[in-house]
Amino acid sequence: MIDASAFYLRYSPDIETVADDEAETAQGLMETMRSVSEKTLADGGHAIRSVHAKSHGFLEGELEVASGLPPMLAQGLFSKPATYPVIMRLSTIPGDIIDDSVSTPRGLAVKIIGVEGERLEGSEGDVTQDLVLVNGPAFGAPTPKAFLATLKLLAATTDKAEGFKKVVSGAMRGVQEIIVATTGGPNATVATMGGQPETNILGETFYSQVPVRFGDYVAKLSVVPVAPELTALTDKPLAEDAGPNAIREAVVEFFRASGGLWEVRAQLCTGLDDMPVENAAAVWPESESLYQTVARIRVKPQTAWSEARSSAVDDGLSFSPWHGLAAHRPLGGIMRSRKQAYEMGKRFRAERNGRTIAEPREAMVLPD
Repeated sequence: MIDASAFYLRYSPDIETVADDEAETAQGLMETMRSVSEKTLADGGHAIRSVHAKSHGFLEGELEVASGLPPMLAQGLFSKPATYPVIMRLSTIPGDIIDDSVSTPRGLAVKIIGVEGERLEGSEGDVTQDLVLVNGPAFGAPTPKAFLATLKLLAATTDKAEGFKKVVSGAMRGVQEIIVATTGGPNATVATMGGQPETNILGETFYSQVPVRFGDYVAKLSVVPVAPELTALTDKPLAEDAGPNAIREAVVEFFRASGGLWEVRAQLCTGLDDMPVENAAAVWPESESLYQTVARIRVKPQTAWSEARSSAVDDGLSFSPWHGLAAHRPLGGIMRSRKQAYEMGKRFRAERNGRTIAEPREAMVLPD
């Protein structure tokens, strides 16, 4: 009998390579993100996230780890069948609250509660595992230094009038259509600059984009809609006459009557040549390793957005891939460099808003 696990790369600390100037770049990332937070605080009087500031939905549900997983998938959080409460936050990536006609990539953050095991530094004593995901299979920049350059460009648009952003977004969507027609796939940088198609967020597949340790192995993760009601929304345009909160309104309308079902999948690394750890912009080929299901997330119909829910999640929680188990350590320069920026953002919002941001220890009941 063939041992399937022999095909996959074993985790070792030496798969990561730290650039000589990485600490300096990480400082630059933190300072740039803080400048965005300070600007939006000055404009709106309330501290918000420097990325993924606008929320479009909050969902409470549960994650069920699949039973009978093969050894290479039964790792870390997924090592044994179990059911955990989760909180999900849907968002878009800008650091300011803008009209949804300025179309940018979408995000999904999942907080899994009640997870026991050896912790990552900075999350000792907690019992949560966060998944921080975006609707694209790879990150928009290969290295921390390249990401910092892009982030500075985006930070400069925080001051720009919304009308200007709408014009740019419309132009970028046209550019993206040409790129897709020519190459067969979208460009992540163009999407970030406003070229994301104006489709329903609930039809999206979300990806970790960058690799994580997967127990004894290395993987990228995805969360994929599988309920027919959700898959029917893939690539479905939003209503043409939709208002400034069109994405949020579509989410609220859907979950008023329907629940949702997603699969959590892992793509195991087979080798660093085709599936690099330090090039975050590289799409790992599924011809080498398919995404395989390790768990399901299920939610019931509910009030998906309200001011009370926004207060509880936008202001009361933080999401970071560094909240979690040592078995799922984020890997690569992008994730190492963003660690202190996540921590800074949490402190900034807590201090400026006079709120306590703490990790839950048991299932949260979101207000309606």
